[in-house]
Amino acid sequence: MGAALNDLKAAVEALLQARADALRRDAQPARLRTEAIDITLPGRRPPLGRTHLLTRTMEEIGQIFRGLGFAIVEGPEVVPDEENFERLNMPVYHPARDAQDSFYLGGGWLLRTHTTVVDVHVLDTRRPPMRALAYGHCYRRDPVDASHSPMFHQVDGFMVDEGVRFSDLKGVLMAFAREFFGPETRVRFTPSYFPFTEPSAEMAVSCTNCGGRGCAVCKRSGWLEILGCGMFHPRVLEMARIDPEVYTAFAFGIGVERPAMLRHRIDDIRLFFDGDLRFLRQV
Repeated sequence: MGAALNDLKAAVEALLQARADALRRDAQPARLRTEAIDITLPGRRPPLGRTHLLTRTMEEIGQIFRGLGFAIVEGPEVVPDEENFERLNMPVYHPARDAQDSFYLGGGWLLRTHTTVVDVHVLDTRRPPMRALAYGHCYRRDPVDASHSPMFHQVDGFMVDEGVRFSDLKGVLMAFAREFFGPETRVRFTPSYFPFTEPSAEMAVSCTNCGGRGCAVCKRSGWLEILGCGMFHPRVLEMARIDPEVYTAFAFGIGVERPAMLRHRIDDIRLFFDGDLRFLRQV
């Protein structure tokens, strides 16, 4: 009796296995038909990225100043307090430090608050005459809103030579503004204050939105401030072992986000850093 049951079990298992094999054989052609790939169709290209708008803006500004004889230089983003402040005529007690309160890392080191700190490295390693331009990240402990960010980008340039005058600075910046914003752009210089330049000025350009007639973008003034500039303070040159009686120098600093926002009609700085592809694909 037991042998008969075993034979029956084996027979049933053999039938089941044969049926399973038949189903697999029948299913394979149908699967091949449904999963067929038409090799004559073009492949699906992976989406390609592109350079960020701020990077493109910095590179464009760099190319304009390269055409004016400026060398592109780089510098560290983590710097000692002495280079970031004291070498730029801002000693420990100077009130201008309050406006640039930054991210301190301990041991007298901090994240740079401006790319002007790169000027210090260039002044220490090269001798006049020289023209240099640096751009990159800067950091300040600013609140995040539509026009402020704790990380931003800046372009900073300077020129040192015998007989450099404020009129040379005006000519260089006028050439930049007309190349970047358009040949019809007008510029205006108004007195200002920076610890490392004397005299100092703010430069404004005629509103890119209304052409200087007055609108909401320029607050009905017709002008948009885009950069600060001035003649290097003699003390800055002295600390770099450059004789201010022989050489004079001018310097300027441009925030990259503002010109980019003006040119592309962007009203919120946070859009640059949110990583929203809907925005990044448009610009």
